Amino acid sequence: MSTQNRRSAFPSSLAKRQALSSSSSSASGNVGKVVAAEPHLPKKRAPLSNLTNRNSVSNNGLRSSGGSSCTLVPCTNKIAKVKKGAPACTGNKGVSASSLPASFNVKPSAVVLPKVTPAPRSDEAVPSSFALPGPCSMDVSPSKSDGNSVSMDETMSSCDSFKSPEVEYIDNNDVPAIDSINRKTFSNLYISDHAETTGIACKREVLVELEAEDKIADLDNSLMDPQLCATIACDIYKHLRASEVKKRPSTDFMEKTQKDINPSMRAILIDWLVEVAEEYRLVPDTLYLTVNYIDRYLSGNPMNRQRLQLLGVACMMIASKYEEICAPQVEEFCYITDNTYFKEEVLQMESDVLNYLKFEMTAPTTKCFLRRFVRAAQGANEGISMHLECLANYLAELSLLEYSMLCYAPSLVAASAIFLANFILLPSKRPWNATLQHYTLYQPSDLRDCVKDLHRLCCNSQSSSLPAIREKYSQHKYKHVAKKYCPPTIPSEYQT
Repeated sequence: MSTQNRRSAFPSSLAKRQALSSSSSSASGNVGKVVAAEPHLPKKRAPLSNLTNRNSVSNNGLRSSGGSSCTLVPCTNKIAKVKKGAPACTGNKGVSASSLPASFNVKPSAVVLPKVTPAPRSDEAVPSSFALPGPCSMDVSPSKSDGNSVSMDETMSSCDSFKSPEVEYIDNNDVPAIDSINRKTFSNLYISDHAETTGIACKREVLVELEAEDKIADLDNSLMDPQLCATIACDIYKHLRASEVKKRPSTDFMEKTQKDINPSMRAILIDWLVEVAEEYRLVPDTLYLTVNYIDRYLSGNPMNRQRLQLLGVACMMIASKYEEICAPQVEEFCYITDNTYFKEEVLQMESDVLNYLKFEMTAPTTKCFLRRFVRAAQGANEGISMHLECLANYLAELSLLEYSMLCYAPSLVAASAIFLANFILLPSKRPWNATLQHYTLYQPSDLRDCVKDLHRLCCNSQSSSLPAIREKYSQHKYKHVAKKYCPPTIPSEYQT
């Protein structure tokens, strides 16, 4: 509830506060001076270049205007001050809980806490004449409002139940009771005039049913989220599976085409490009596309080792133009190489790569399939596990360094990363199920060799001489997944 809505909902309370403040200011000079309320300003968004700095806005509690400062106190504190000095509930006319409109309901997605009741929403008009709630006994939950008081607390008062007395003393772990309340609320919630509530409303019940019978979860039922493309998701990934065969590099170009470079030089280049991507905060798809362009170009063009880094920055510049909203300029890529190459050389290499690839820049990568497979691994869970997603991304990026991993298709690497991530997080549980098999089109036996190679890379990453990926995923924003213990062996029954 915004500060502006709160002010409009309780005009008389603010008038009393201003009157009290004015009287106190006349007696004590500037102490208690009331500053005219500023119009409600939108919260300042963190810049795109620093998404992790989210606390700077909330910590800035002062705004200056015309030489005076005004503290932006949350609405809850304002209302609490009014309640503190208010008299106990008397016979004044107030708003009865039974007469409140239907919009005064419990928010279905909110966490239900003990001994709390929902606060009124500001989308309905509240009468300006009301009585403040007096002391209320916490021993017994009232079954209905006394008709003479209305809750003003932002965090929901215990004096009023607002048609949901059963909410007040429910334990957070009492899942069936919470689900029952959510279903009652969902039955009155219509997104449009044609919306219908069919099937099971709570996904927890779907999850229990799936675990019991190992059924396939439906990942394409979120029709209200346009980014998921639920109606055409299956067609998209069917096309990606067909395209990944056409856009793959050669698996033996080091032996047949390249004479001056070797797999170790390639790994050093990609390790450095991981650092560049972190430095410029590029999206993961840019890194995967960069490696794809490098390998496809090296598959048909002999490269001198002195120009290998030039090829790397040129391919990253192309991938940045394809994926990024604001791609780094060519001068920045020259600078990141310590000006080893001139601008003209980078642009000429960019032209050579584009012409050799025939401007076919769209290529399915491991990251494309990981997004789909991570959701399949979660099944009917309401939220994506960040540990699973970060660990799968970590394992997939480790495969970029290894030249021998080019023999596996991107979709196979993504599925194997999910398999191994599930095993590392829950070693006692089978890492593959019917939902994963349905959406990845892979059985555990198909993943055996790739999982084995990924497991070797994960176990050896702590002693690797290329630390960029390990250091990247040792950060807090990636849940320190690079530091997780990797079991030395995988049970053979998991891969059958």
